[in-house]
Amino acid sequence: MTLPNPEPSKPAISNVASVADALSEALTATYRLVMKSHLYHWNVTGPHFLTVHELTETQYTDMFAAADQLAERIRALGKLAVINPSDLGGGAEGRDADVSLSAEEMLRDLLSDHERLAARMRALVGTAEAAEDPVTADLATTRADFHEKASWMLRATAG
Repeated sequence: MTLPNPEPSKPAISNVASVADALSEALTATYRLVMKSHLYHWNVTGPHFLTVHELTETQYTDMFAAADQLAERIRALGKLAVINPSDLGGGAEGRDADVSLSAEEMLRDLLSDHERLAARMRALVGTAEAAEDPVTADLATTRADFHEKASWMLRATAG
């Protein structure tokens, strides 16, 4: 029996490179926030310890799984999913994790990063839609929703 098309088909996307680049940036930013959230999870102290400890665990667990989805989407587009370890510092996405911060300062720091990542995901929706890539647009919409909800939770918790 012969398969009709033994070669995998390429997605019919008008600008794969721009979508894959935007996905790669989102992947790096997501992984950076996973690491920061995990560091704060381990090091938070004070009267808000349990709240911040549990909230950050919920968030970094979700984002870790999302990083895999973002990387798999990059691969589905035929590109390599790579994160440069030197890009995992604070850089343009915000400051590095400062584990000496108070719980309230950690919440505000994470809030800022989630807001920035939500905006990045909304921009990715536009990039994907312009390239006629509804799959990536849907993924980015889901991720924007997560980061907007995380922002709300952090804002409400920080008071």
